[in-house]
Amino acid sequence: MSKKLLVANYSQITKVAKKLGFYFCRMAKGSHEIWRRNKDGRQTTIPNHGSKPLKKKTFKSILKDFGISVEDFWKILKPPKWEK
Repeated sequence: MSKKLLVANYSQITKVAKKLGFYFCRMAKGSHEIWRRNKDGRQTTIPNHGSKPLKKKTFKSILKDFGISVEDFWKILKPPKWEK
């Protein structure tokens, strides 16, 4: 059985992008944004479609541009809660 890929929306993607050191660079065509990281010159295009989930292929392409796996993405987005 294959695992089902959970996809994210614009706000989740940008939250992780900021944590990874990416910053908003400029607007591209339509509702797409160019995000960059100066440290290593990486860049990615993130579609801003509000709360609508991204397509699986688009999501995987953005993660490839970030240089992280799907598991790493969800770990960064939802850090573990420390016990009291």
